[in-house]
Order: sequence, then structure tokens, then C-alpha cells
Amino acid sequence: MGKDVIVACDFSSAEQTLAFLDQFTGRKPFVKIGMELYYAEGPEIVRRLKARGHKIFLDLKLHDIPNTVKKAMAVLSRLDVDITNLHAAGATAMMRAALEGLTRPDGTRPLLIAVTQLTSTDQAALERDLLIREPMDQVVMHYAQTARAAGLDGVVCSPLEAEKVHGACGASFLTVTPGVRFADGDVGDQKRVMTPAQARAAGSDYIVVGRPITAAADPVAAYERCVSEFVG
Repeated sequence: MGKDVIVACDFSSAEQTLAFLDQFTGRKPFVKIGMELYYAEGPEIVRRLKARGHKIFLDLKLHDIPNTVKKAMAVLSRLDVDITNLHAAGATAMMRAALEGLTRPDGTRPLLIAVTQLTSTDQAALERDLLIREPMDQVVMHYAQTARAAGLDGVVCSPLEAEKVHGACGASFLTVTPGVRFADGDVGDQKRVMTPAQARAAGSDYIVVGRPITAAADPVAAYERCVSEFVG
């Protein structure tokens, strides 16, 4: 897979999601299905969007004991999504179990990536709430290297950390980066952000963009602008 823009379909129903995607009569965007939509509609929304020809990043961020995650991933692998994820904080045994569960009998599987630190978490929250005193960059790099050693394909990280992740884990280790906003847009509740062009320069492989596209007056134009700035 090359660089791509993933549109975060953070809607509460299939009707809203399909109405939004019906606007895209040209290229079909890579979409992210997160907790809100998946919990509202279940696996059927994944099947419907796959049938429409969309690539899918299933963003459920699994984090539990290894056996539970392994069994859950085995179920998710049947949905034929393109990317799914878990929390690197679940540690090596959980990540390896997830890979086992995700791998189908024929040896194929979706890409599996790990969340390092949420883009809504800053250094102050890291220290105050999580009792992690190391600098954010050091924490993210350690989580990324642990995920790579466990056999994962990449990480979710801030675009500010993408270049360093590649430096620590190699160019082929994927960086999927939320926290992307247009230069003239509102950053919302994100603390660590970049524009699409800056994310491209920083080495992001995929950017995940929600409200700057989904809440735009012209979502298709916003999406095409994002693709133009990020992919070229």
C-alpha cells in the first residue's frame, strides 16, 4: 500500500455514513470505522462498506489479556478489513496473540498496527495521569520498537513522531497518523497536529482525517484537497 488519506467516518449510524459516502461519485476513499459506528451498527457496516469497494481501517483499539484479544482478532479477521489495531500498552504477549488470532488459515491477514499514545495526550497528561516521566518522543519510540519486535506492521502515532518512528523501526514500518488539520482549520481537541503537507514531509504513510472532511461544507472538495496536499 502506498500513501493514502483515510477518512474517519465517526458517525452514529449506517444511514449517516452511507449518506456521507454517497457524495463520493469518483474515487472511493479509504475509510476508518471507529468505536461509535461499529458499536452502533456492528460488523454489518463493515460488510456494507467493503461491498461498496472501500478499503477499511477498523479502529477498535483492542486492549485486554492475550487470550481475549486473540479470540477477538480471529473474529475480526473474517470481516476482511485492510487495517486493524490495538493498544501497544497491552504489551508484547498481547500483541503476539493478536497476530496469531488475526492470521487466517491461508496465512493472510489484515495489517495490524499499535496505538502508541493518543494525540489528545500531551506531556503534562503523560506525567500527571499515567505517571510516565520520560519525554513523549521517547515513550512513543519505545512503544513503536516493542510493537515492531512483536511482529506488528506499524503504529498509530502523531505526525510529529512519524519520522522518528521510521528512524527507529525502519522505512517499511507503517506510520498511521491522526491529528491532521488544514492550515486554515480548527484543531479541536487535538494537541499534536500537522497539516497534510507537513505530515507528508514528516514521513507519514497514512493520515487519518475526520472533521476537516466530514464537517466541511463540501466534503468531496475537502477530501480532494487533502489527497492533493498529502499524496500529490
